[in-house]
Amino acid sequence: MKTPVNSAARRIGRTLALVLPVVLVLSGTLAVTRVPWASPSAESQILTASAGRASTQAAHRAPHELLRDRLLTELQQKDPAVALTHLQVATNERPSLAKHCASIARALGRAAVAKYGGTARAQAYARPVCDTSFASGITQAYR
Repeated sequence: MKTPVNSAARRIGRTLALVLPVVLVLSGTLAVTRVPWASPSAESQILTASAGRASTQAAHRAPHELLRDRLLTELQQKDPAVALTHLQVATNERPSLAKHCASIARALGRAAVAKYGGTARAQAYARPVCDTSFASGITQAYR
């Protein structure tokens, strides 16, 4: 015999079975409409590329290349600590960038030496991002 509780639970289950996939698809679609790791200037570069040049080079840049360029610019405008913090945030938000984290951190280390002219000042900005890759970049640039 059906009880009112069983039929109510069954009705709720059916409703969730229909609504939940729609909600998941819509939330996933909305989540990827804006890519936070791409720099806003990269989009304008793609849109303003001339017809004579191959705009596919700008359009096909890998996310880790865009991130590296954005962080190098940020290092020049602010300081290495800000860039390293944003590198950590980016790799936490997008784990596929983790395999490029060390090379990006080394590039930031080399850029810090170029900006500050010595290892001591550049090393002061070191953060525990990607092990010791930032410090490795500093020593590579100083040699």
